Amino acid sequence: MGLVTSLHRLAQHTRNYARGVRREGTDPNHVRMQDVLCDFCHTPWTLDRPMVEGHHGSCICGNCLRAAWALTVTAQSSDRPDGTPTKCTMCLEERTDRTFQSPAYPDACICLRCVRLASRAVARDADDASKAE
Repeated sequence: MGLVTSLHRLAQHTRNYARGVRREGTDPNHVRMQDVLCDFCHTPWTLDRPMVEGHHGSCICGNCLRAAWALTVTAQSSDRPDGTPTKCTMCLEERTDRTFQSPAYPDACICLRCVRLASRAVARDADDASKAE
């Protein structure tokens, strides 16, 4: 396989990789911040709205993450019966732990592990921002 073929396959893979929710009409070769939408509520990413990216371009905004935390961590509850395998939008794994499911977009689910990981990422960003001030 030649270099040109390898580069073409890499470019095709990159375009296919970022399959998260995007604003209609987004140029896949030039995705801007406002083109990225939360998989759970479809609101655009802005400077004042934290967004955490999962695998394959999936994203969850701070508001949806707070709702997911309230359900899965604080209330120790789930939108799916315990033990029911659910594919997590963020890690793409079939999980049986507690899950938050988007009330608006039922295919968007986040597992307890990803809720905790995403929350840590947001907290780290907030700490970094306060140190920079």
